Amino acid sequence: MKRSREKAAAELFGTLYPRLAGWVRRLVDDDETAHEIASEAFTRLWARWTSVEEPRGFLYVTAANLVRDHWRKLERERKAMHRATTEAAVRPHPEQEDPSVRLLVQSLPERLRVAILLHYYADMPIREVAVLTGRKEGTVKADLHAARELLRAHLRRSLDHTL
Repeated sequence: MKRSREKAAAELFGTLYPRLAGWVRRLVDDDETAHEIASEAFTRLWARWTSVEEPRGFLYVTAANLVRDHWRKLERERKAMHRATTEAAVRPHPEQEDPSVRLLVQSLPERLRVAILLHYYADMPIREVAVLTGRKEGTVKADLHAARELLRAHLRRSLDHTL
């Protein structure tokens, strides 16, 4: 029994790790960080291996949360650098100069952000996002719509400030 679980874990890793790491890579734009996040997601899966019913979903949701934490860390570092330099106080904030989709997605409430990341960045169908998040398909569709509207409004405001 233990051997079959180990074999299943090894097969899962071989199948999902490259896709998960690639997905994270698109979100964080750094190979090393992407591999760290993907590895951490698998480490957390292994810690709960016997109690996780849907390993793929667990991995992607865990990775999405780790990406969010990474983005928060980058934002804290950016703010610290901004405060530490007098030149930065004169220049406009980077978000005002060039609205980054990453920063916009990061600013979404968690339920909207996870839906966006899983559906658009992991290319998961709405049905699968619903299963992984424990929400109804209609709710996921509504969340995706609300997220797109928030992103659209934020982009408009950002563009209005630059013009």
